[in-house]
Amino acid sequence: MAEEDKKLSKQLVGKTVVSKTGKRFGEVGDIIFETKSGELIHMLLSNPTSYTEKLELEKDKNGNILIPFSAVIAIGDFMVIAEEDII
Repeated sequence: MAEEDKKLSKQLVGKTVVSKTGKRFGEVGDIIFETKSGELIHMLLSNPTSYTEKLELEKDKNGNILIPFSAVIAIGDFMVIAEEDII
């Protein structure tokens, strides 16, 4: 990965999470990663939309919605996810 492609987690927190079709899911509240390898595992969703609340998505022990980082397809002004990868 080129140096300019790297993003700090604080640059990702607060970004709006949307599907490729434009459905809004909420915002990135936090990033969960494997400490040994640095592999990104999940993003914790804050301010989930009513659409997101209706989906049967994975939650942490505190009831926060988790989106697998493997579903992320693009990061720019928004965090774009492949909705079919999380349902």
